[in-house]
Amino acid sequence: MHQVHQEFGERSLGVGVDVDGRQSVDWICQPRLAADAREAAFRFLAGLHPAPPAHVSQNLVLLVSELVTNALRHAGGVTVLRLRADRCSVEVAVVDPSPAHPQDRTPDLAGRNGGFGWPMVQRLARTVAVRNEVGGGKAVCATLTR
Repeated sequence: MHQVHQEFGERSLGVGVDVDGRQSVDWICQPRLAADAREAAFRFLAGLHPAPPAHVSQNLVLLVSELVTNALRHAGGVTVLRLRADRCSVEVAVVDPSPAHPQDRTPDLAGRNGGFGWPMVQRLARTVAVRNEVGGGKAVCATLTR
């Protein structure tokens, strides 16, 4: 069972025990800006004990920033940003209203049209999954080893 408290005016933090007995921490919010999502990631990381290694924290913030930016830019917004950690892993899930999955494309070296983010997400994360949400939209999930 998760305990949830209010922060930023939204449901944001829950601590619970997974089915297999591992403790987990969930952070749930609905950022309107990538900067808000990064702030949520920093606060989430600050609450983890023991803290993940620095490179895991840095990679999580990069993943959060990229996935939220993509949802804001290409999918009409973020429905939910969910951060979850247990002793073995840290996961970010970004849910948005668009059914369109991320596409591989050739990066624009001139810097006008992007194309670098999705390959970066795939390189940084141990696993990446895109799943359709009941009622529409999708969730993009990336997991890092803690």
